[in-house]
Parts: sequence; C-alpha cells; structure tokens
Amino acid sequence: MKRTTFLSTLALATLLAAPAPLFAQAKTDAKKDAKKDAKPAIPNPVQAPDVAAPKFQNGEPSAAFIKTHERFVAIAKAGGVDVLFLGDSITAGWGGAKEIWEKSFAAYKPANFGIGGDRTQHVLWRITNGELDGIKPKVVVLMIGTNNSGSDDADGIAKGVTAIVKAIHAKSPATKVLLLAVFPRGEKPNPQREKLAKVNATIAKLHDGKSVHYLDIGGKFLAADGTLPKDIMYDFLHLSKAGYQLWADAITPKLAELTK
Repeated sequence: MKRTTFLSTLALATLLAAPAPLFAQAKTDAKKDAKKDAKPAIPNPVQAPDVAAPKFQNGEPSAAFIKTHERFVAIAKAGGVDVLFLGDSITAGWGGAKEIWEKSFAAYKPANFGIGGDRTQHVLWRITNGELDGIKPKVVVLMIGTNNSGSDDADGIAKGVTAIVKAIHAKSPATKVLLLAVFPRGEKPNPQREKLAKVNATIAKLHDGKSVHYLDIGGKFLAADGTLPKDIMYDFLHLSKAGYQLWADAITPKLAELTK
C-alpha cells in the first residue's frame, strides 16, 4: 500500500513538473517569432538646420508636432497677438510659470509658440506653414538652437537661426525680433556650451538696432564660478520658476521699449 502511494505521488510530481520546460520553451519560441515579425525601426530623414522641415518620428512627420502646430496656426488666424514667443521646450515651459508669464507679459497680448524638442529647421517650417498668417506681432522673442547642438556644427545652427529671422520678416516686415542668445546648458562649462557660444557670437551680428535686437541674458542664469545652479535649471537645461523669473526680469525693459 505504501509502495503504491509512493509511486502515485512520484508519478503526479513528474506529471506536474513536465510542462514547465515545455512552457518555458514555448515562451522562448514566441519571443523569437515576435522578433522575426517586428518591423525594423524606420530612420528619420537627415535634416539641415537652415532648411525648413517638420519634426519626424519613426520615418514620418510627428503627429504630436503637427497637432501642436495646427493649434498655433488657429491662434494666429484668430489674431490679437502683439508679442510672440518662438522656440523649443524652454519657451514652451512658460506654461509651468503662468503667474510670472501673466504678471510680466499679459499687457503685451502675448502668445507662446514653443514646442518641446524643436530645432531651428522645425521652427522655420512652422513659420513658413502658417504660424504667422493672420498676425503681425510687434515683437517676436526668439530663442532656439540648443536641440541642434548635439548634431549640427555652430555654423549650421547660426545659419538656421538666421533663416528664421529672415522668414519672420518675409511674413511680417515691420515685426521686430528680440533675438536671444541660446541659453547655457550643462552643470559646468562643456563642449556644447562652447559650441553655443560660437553660435551666439555669429547670430549677435544680426543685431541692427532696428528690426533685430540681440540680447544675451545667459550670464544671469550662471553662478560666479560658471556653473548652472539646480534651483535655476533643475536638469541643467530647463528652467525652474526662479529661472523664468530671471528671464522675465531680463527682457521686460526691452519689450517695453520695442512695443512703444
């Protein structure tokens, strides 16, 4: 009796244990099949910083980028914008500092056309595809180029910024451009900062005191030793509310002058 019970128990244990490796093998085979069926990533086209192009994702124009662009076009068509902020996520980030924005700029009938991740070519494309149609801003506040710094050289980035300034004036000749130097990035001095310093040295030459007014406020974000404090740029790229307050304080006198 004991022998029968022992054999039965052994048989049951063997039966229960047997499917495990079979199931594991099935999972492994499924993963292999999934890899075979997976479509290879589609590379995005190479873009020049001074040639208008939409932002791409997986080989196609980014749906999120196009959707945001269309929203900006609708705002432009509605009119009533005297001061337009153009740029990337650093400009878009004003949405997280609404109290400072309202207090500093509300009187100027402002609009914020910043899109995260934008490079010079993307802003150029947006301008040439409707974002200035319907408005003739007194001033465009432009700060763009940091997202180009990982892939483009200083000369190319400067050409991209120059193309944007020209595109703004092609759409609205009387608009004054408050051209901001590209902000410093990285906790400490680094090659990207050096590249952006070269960009700024070039675009500073666009200043004519009439239609283009260049302003470098980057030093206001830096500590005395040249580092970027985390309470100003929390990730050493994007601004905190304290950083946006510094930005607002730095440009409001110039805005008051240019919007008279």
